[in-house]
Amino acid sequence: MIKSTLIKATEAGAKVMQEYFQKEFKISNKEGINNLVTEADHASEKAIFEVIQNDYPDDFILSEEAGEKPSGSNIKWIVDPIDGTVNFAHGIPICCVSIGVEQDGQMIMGAVYNPFINEFYFAQKGFGATLNDNLIKVSEETEVVKSCLVTGFPYTYLDQPNGPLEVFSRMIRKGVPVRRLGSAAMDLCWVAAGRFDGFFEHKLNAWDSAAGFLIVEEAGGKVTDFSGKTYSPYQPHIVASNGKIHDELLDWINNK
Repeated sequence: MIKSTLIKATEAGAKVMQEYFQKEFKISNKEGINNLVTEADHASEKAIFEVIQNDYPDDFILSEEAGEKPSGSNIKWIVDPIDGTVNFAHGIPICCVSIGVEQDGQMIMGAVYNPFINEFYFAQKGFGATLNDNLIKVSEETEVVKSCLVTGFPYTYLDQPNGPLEVFSRMIRKGVPVRRLGSAAMDLCWVAAGRFDGFFEHKLNAWDSAAGFLIVEEAGGKVTDFSGKTYSPYQPHIVASNGKIHDELLDWINNK
């Protein structure tokens, strides 16, 4: 039942995205420069909530725009109604709906759907990961220098030592291709599908990664924080890879 609700909710949000895409809609700015929220984000979130709350009215929901709707339930739905809002607002089709389902503090299910390229990613803990119902797996690359990586930059961050720009600069100066696409959920799914060998980012929120990190793990990859510890979407740092380059990628990130 949870799986069918998750799929319905993800599809409902994606349908709203399609209705608004490349049309005029209201855009406002949250805290920080270029931290956009659109009329479409709110409409997608509303459609997703209606599906979840119809089937599971007592469950906990954490969503990017609405924040927390707490409850005593051991099930939590973690929702990003549009991941890649800046892309979406500019008519760039690298954006998606992302929904993770957590039970008793463990991610058990995740779905990410980009309707513009017709890619629906799904994972259930212990059952593998799929793209449009076909099993996917991570890449076989074993060296960072031969890898194709992807990252993201937060819109506001302190110019800290070994921060996003320093790590990015260190890699590209050594000839490592590092892309920046603007949707963490899509980045994670493309690691899971073997298109990228690794992904790292300094500042994510739970709704950015909740579904995607499980999809990577279920595709055979590895996800940790910057210290190599078990990943939690409630802390900001993430490294996701095919597993084979993971330790070396951590060394690059930590400048070892």
